[in-house]
Amino acid sequence: LLIVFGGVLAATLPLAVAALAIVGTFVALSVMTAFTDVSILALNLTTALGLGLAIDYCLVLLSRYREELTGHTTVEAALAGTLQTAGRTVLFSAATVAASLAALLVFPIPYLRSFAYAGIAVVGLSALAAVVVLPAVLALLGVRLQSRRRAHRGSGFWGRQADRVMRHAVLYVAGGTALLVLLGLPFLGAHLGRIDDRILPAHLSSRQTDDVIRRDFDFQETTPIAVVLPHTSPTETKALTRYIGAILQLDGVHRVDWALASSMSVSSVKATSYHERFRGNGATWVSIVPSLPYDSAGTKRLVEQLRALPGPNGDRPLVAGATAALTDTLDQVRARVPLALAIVVGATFIVLFLMTGSLVMPVKALLLNALSLTATFGAIVWVFQDGHLSGVLDFTSTGSIDTYTPILMFCVAFGLSMDYEVFLLARIKEEWDLSLDNEHAVRAGLERTGRLVTAAALLMVIAFASIGLTSGVLLAKMFGLGLALAVLVDAFVVRTLLIPAFMKLAGRLNWWAPRPLRRLHLRYGAWETAPITLTTAASDARPSEEVIR
Repeated sequence: LLIVFGGVLAATLPLAVAALAIVGTFVALSVMTAFTDVSILALNLTTALGLGLAIDYCLVLLSRYREELTGHTTVEAALAGTLQTAGRTVLFSAATVAASLAALLVFPIPYLRSFAYAGIAVVGLSALAAVVVLPAVLALLGVRLQSRRRAHRGSGFWGRQADRVMRHAVLYVAGGTALLVLLGLPFLGAHLGRIDDRILPAHLSSRQTDDVIRRDFDFQETTPIAVVLPHTSPTETKALTRYIGAILQLDGVHRVDWALASSMSVSSVKATSYHERFRGNGATWVSIVPSLPYDSAGTKRLVEQLRALPGPNGDRPLVAGATAALTDTLDQVRARVPLALAIVVGATFIVLFLMTGSLVMPVKALLLNALSLTATFGAIVWVFQDGHLSGVLDFTSTGSIDTYTPILMFCVAFGLSMDYEVFLLARIKEEWDLSLDNEHAVRAGLERTGRLVTAAALLMVIAFASIGLTSGVLLAKMFGLGLALAVLVDAFVVRTLLIPAFMKLAGRLNWWAPRPLRRLHLRYGAWETAPITLTTAASDARPSEEVIR
């Protein structure tokens, strides 16, 4: 921040706003615990996301305020210009991030919902502090925050970068897309599972105990499959004998524990009797110890066979345990994923349309974000599931990715990607409104935001990477490093290469929308001064044909 702003006072303000947002979210989460469960890992999200977003929003506002001070004679006019442009950008950005996180609420899983509560709260408070508290502080400080650096009037590094990309747009589109697809290929081999003790550091006794069991024993004693026969009494000897015998015929069964009457016997060393432990009031409990790991394909198949096997009285048995929970979780997730995607895509499309007035820009943004996130997920599978870099990063690969992690990371990373997309597109749209020159708008937009957004992305990377590199818990490590990588890919591949190249190739088509939607945007969307003046000055109070064009 000192490097970006060149002054202690300006560098301190984003940290103060971030602290305000984070503490406010902690208070909100404390209140929420009276009504629902909140994952302890949600605190990690609150800290990193609050720090990153608050700093991002303050960077946008402070930079624009300094820019406005050079063109206005009063602080009030500079603040008005700042909030009309950068303030509006912050609100658009917060809306896209919050919409992405809100998609977590469709899953009936408290763990995921707690991240939605924490994320939406910290996004809202960060935006509120940036557009309400920060401008009040700026009004008090006045011109003391004016930059001492000489304003750059020519084409700087980012302007030249935009020119380079647009001169060879086809090459950059092909190369950048190929790179992201290549990074995403390992995701095709993703294996979803559930967390176990191996997410903990190896020196903890709970981890060491299970390591010994996995290494020295050929059965899964710690993850049995529980089968409850709700309308079967242990005294129904003949029916239970046949049922237990059928279970013993299934592949992957190491041992069956159940309540066995003294007059009964099963001719198998795999069946063990415990007279009291498995007795119930009108029900029987059967415990099955599998011979394979709980998340293996064989144990999942065993659970399906147990659920399909009729009970002693023909009733459907109730099957639980780690494997059954994993199977049910995957089913629940698959059933709700389409709705979550619809929420994310729909909300993002609406926000970007209101900001740009184009149907092409939202579609392009969604496709590029999907490509960027696929690359991130591919890297996560390669590192954490396949175990590459496990020695460097100090973790133990379980051979799978936690079921919830891709969903959580998709919603958070998608929101962060749209955050930077909004920063860039808002400035490009501003230049387009004033010049109607597509290449000039792209060049000027990247020139104005390049240094700023790069600094914001690096600060976000620092926030997430600090969690990933310092945490001993695998979930937090995967979450932090995965989101840091997502931000890096978005900031340095998508924003600086693919967006300018795609916009060059599309030309004026970037700003296309059907006439009814263009009229809708003219009435409710975001415009700069010139179009608003033309529309308002029309004698019939309707948008002029020149504006429509």
